[in-house]
Amino acid sequence: MKIIVIDYDAGNTANVLRALSKIGVEAELSANPVKILAADGLILPGVGAYPAAMTELEKRGLVTAIKETVAKGTPLLGICLGMQLLTETGVEHTETAGLGFIPGICRAIPAQAGFPVPHIGWNDLQVRQESPLTVGLQDQAVYFVHSYFTDVPKEYVDVTADYSIAIPAMIHKDNIYGAQFHPEKSGAVGLGILKRFAELCE
Repeated sequence: MKIIVIDYDAGNTANVLRALSKIGVEAELSANPVKILAADGLILPGVGAYPAAMTELEKRGLVTAIKETVAKGTPLLGICLGMQLLTETGVEHTETAGLGFIPGICRAIPAQAGFPVPHIGWNDLQVRQESPLTVGLQDQAVYFVHSYFTDVPKEYVDVTADYSIAIPAMIHKDNIYGAQFHPEKSGAVGLGILKRFAELCE
């Protein structure tokens, strides 16, 4: 089994690869469309801005490769910005078309007293509906760093975290999964999520 961590210069890639190695999963960082198409699973990490990320994916010819791989049923996990890019549209800086795997819009977290943006730090999870990745996550704490959230229909929201609003923390549709938090920075809980994703890829 081979998982490809997609390289588009917008990711927390070293930590993701280290976490996968820790759980004994063979993974490679690559921007090669041929390797992406041959992968058993894809991870799209991300830190940064939605428009810049989509521009870079397009420039590297990776949007088509990702869409073709996912269409074959290969599991895809988007992390942080990578999860946000799964939506149809982002409104960060300017309106930008996303990968369009899950209906919805990536919007700014509303600023409210007591809830500074960006949302940084540990937050407890509430499981809204079960998926292969949500096992044992109820009331577990994970690490977030983000200013935007995925505003998607509730049938795609598996897990939320309360931060002025119910932030979608995990979303999924078919073989496409997203984690708004950083599993690779969330200790044993995060490693468990990556392990369950790897099992989906086998």
